Amino acid sequence: MFILDVRSFRGAECDTDQYLVVAKVRDLLTVSKQAAQMFDVERFNVSKLNELEVGKQYQIEISNRFAALENLTYSEDVNRTWGNIKENIKTSVKKSLGLHELKHHKPWFDENV
Repeated sequence: MFILDVRSFRGAECDTDQYLVVAKVRDLLTVSKQAAQMFDVERFNVSKLNELEVGKQYQIEISNRFAALENLTYSEDVNRTWGNIKENIKTSVKKSLGLHELKHHKPWFDENV
């Protein structure tokens, strides 16, 4: 929180020794990095694509899924078509590559010490 400006004003009555204090304050609302990572999207294990067998399995899975999409008509909604393509890619990647496991680091501060 940052204090930008502070001013004091005399009151309406002359007999009092009290002053009105007005301050301008700026508060920064930020999300911590750890909290942002918790809401992050799924991460796929793309490093498995370097293996030949896994790469070929992924190619076969993707070609089968897009062969089913070729039968769709062009009169469908663009957003629905994009949703179908995106879901087909995600499911084929999950099936052939799997999800990337996040590394869990030990806390640097131990409460027992």
